[in-house]
Amino acid sequence: MNKNYYVLIMAGGVGSRFWPVSRTQYPKQFIDFFGVGKTLIQSTYERFLKICPAENIFIVSNEIYTDLIKEQLPNLSENQIMAEPLLRNTAPCIAYGCLKIAEINPNATIVVTPSDHTIADLPAFTETIEQSLKAASENDCLITLGIRPNRPDTGYGYIQHTDHVLNTDKDLHKVKTFTEKPNLELAKSFIQSGDFLWNAGIFIWSAKTILNAFSNHLPDMYDIFNAGRSELNTPREKSFINNAYLQCTNISIDFGIMEKADNVYVLPADFGWSDLGTWASIYDMAEKDYVGNAVIPSEQVVMFDSSNCMVNVPKDKLVILNGLHDFIIVESNNTLMICPRDEEQKVKEFVAEVKSRFGNKYI
Repeated sequence: MNKNYYVLIMAGGVGSRFWPVSRTQYPKQFIDFFGVGKTLIQSTYERFLKICPAENIFIVSNEIYTDLIKEQLPNLSENQIMAEPLLRNTAPCIAYGCLKIAEINPNATIVVTPSDHTIADLPAFTETIEQSLKAASENDCLITLGIRPNRPDTGYGYIQHTDHVLNTDKDLHKVKTFTEKPNLELAKSFIQSGDFLWNAGIFIWSAKTILNAFSNHLPDMYDIFNAGRSELNTPREKSFINNAYLQCTNISIDFGIMEKADNVYVLPADFGWSDLGTWASIYDMAEKDYVGNAVIPSEQVVMFDSSNCMVNVPKDKLVILNGLHDFIIVESNNTLMICPRDEEQKVKEFVAEVKSRFGNKYI
């Protein structure tokens, strides 16, 4: 196990698309959606224990989730939990995390990953990450993982790559363009071209390379954090970060650096990845009965003439369905949501309406 390998897990999202189970005070990364005894952030943490020492794994999240992180990942030290005072998108948290790690080990090579994705093929995932870490440690490059698409999906961003490969690794292709979530016709053309991949939002780079990228492409942000680098990993870190975030712009790492840098490479991968962006993605990955119903994790669900439904309610709740087809039924904290599976995009509208009528009581 390479002691120069580090992991930065981003765990600050609020997950409103999974309302009412996921709420501001208890978002999706802290939930066990599949009834397997592990939450998404716990599963993410455990995946990387095969790749680097436990003390090299850091979590960056909103400060309101610090207690949840300590509860679910009790082996983390205080210094491994990085609390953001404000939501400022991915660029500031990555600048903060990578600079903090660089102060501990200037020779670090770092994986930056979301906390709420699922991986079906763990050996393939581990092999892909280790290949990327090796390449990033030996080359001045920014690596992102691209998932080989199996359908024209409008819910993902896309990465277009060229035939030019990194000199030490024929699998790493130079990135040509990034495209945000396209319409269906454009997504179909991407699939047909054969040189587009889904953007998994997982990055690998050396500490030196990413900090140089911040200096070149987001110099103001780099200066904000670099000015207090001696404060990092000390009792003064929290005070410095609270002030630094007040000065940071709200910008993603994709827009701030990855779309601008000329040393970005993508590694095509296939390890059963899902970003769990919708209830439909939960349904797709869940076990189903012979008529397509997925029940998670309740043990008291009775169905009559019902098919292709997903039920997610507490184990102690009795649910009886009759004549429902292609519906999502979700209940949490005495809040019930029922909607057709093909209208799931309206969940955000439901949340907005609930908030307008009842305030933040149920959000």
